[in-house]
Amino acid sequence: MSVRLGINPIGWTNDCMGWLGDFISLDTCLAEARKAGFAGVELGRKFPREGKRLKPILDRYGLKLVSGWYSAELVRRDAKAEIAAMKDHLKLLRSLGAEVMVFAETSGEIINQVGAPISRRPKLSTAAEWKSLGRRFTQVAEHLLENDVRMAVHHHMGTVIETSDDVDRLLENSGDAVGLLLDTGHMTFSGGDPVAVAKRYAQRIVHVHCKDIRRYALTACRRRDVSFSEAVLCGIFTAPGDGMVNFPAVFDVLGKAKYDGWLVQEAEQDPRVAHPATYAELGRSHMAQLCAGAKLKLAA
Repeated sequence: MSVRLGINPIGWTNDCMGWLGDFISLDTCLAEARKAGFAGVELGRKFPREGKRLKPILDRYGLKLVSGWYSAELVRRDAKAEIAAMKDHLKLLRSLGAEVMVFAETSGEIINQVGAPISRRPKLSTAAEWKSLGRRFTQVAEHLLENDVRMAVHHHMGTVIETSDDVDRLLENSGDAVGLLLDTGHMTFSGGDPVAVAKRYAQRIVHVHCKDIRRYALTACRRRDVSFSEAVLCGIFTAPGDGMVNFPAVFDVLGKAKYDGWLVQEAEQDPRVAHPATYAELGRSHMAQLCAGAKLKLAA
């Protein structure tokens, strides 16, 4: 049983703000990720979306494809329609050996609305709505399993699945095929405790995003009810070890649960302010130390 350390390119080139990081090439991102010591990367907006084009690029830098974000709309459409919509994305992940799909429910999301206060995010209000959503998630997750890919549900600011209560409702209403992506930063931003969530769902965690939070920025962003994009530009997120998240406790839970997936640094910042390579090296070093402390063996 071992874990692998990966990174999301969002520290170099932002996905929510199409202009942020445009001056940084994909080659620079991959070279710096590899130099920092990461074994794999998640998809970003500058990545080719055909396996035959992407594989030689990743091979050039000795990197694996960890996973890639998928925007689901299961509040609005049924499982059959979702499975059809994700066909090409699933094909790409499978062709490059990715074992999980970062799966976010984005019906009505406000992630990309730069002027929308985070409090305006969509919500489900009835037990019937959660039951229906959980059933659809289960059907899609079972389809993914049949294709050797695990669903990793990404609770995310600005979406219908944001808080620890939202995670509870979804997992209570869905089958075991539905796995959880634990994002330490988003859970903290939403007011939850990532340690408590990790303990509660240790056996359903199939993917982890290691994102730290700067306390001063969290306080200011909550007080002003800023948009998600403004929070990023205010510096709310940072590399593991540079903020307030209790990573030793999170990793301790993962170690005791014998977690054996990817641990991915995902810390979107303004690359003009936070030098991506520097923060990649900082985060990777801290994550390696955390693995050692939690007796999580790093894959060779």
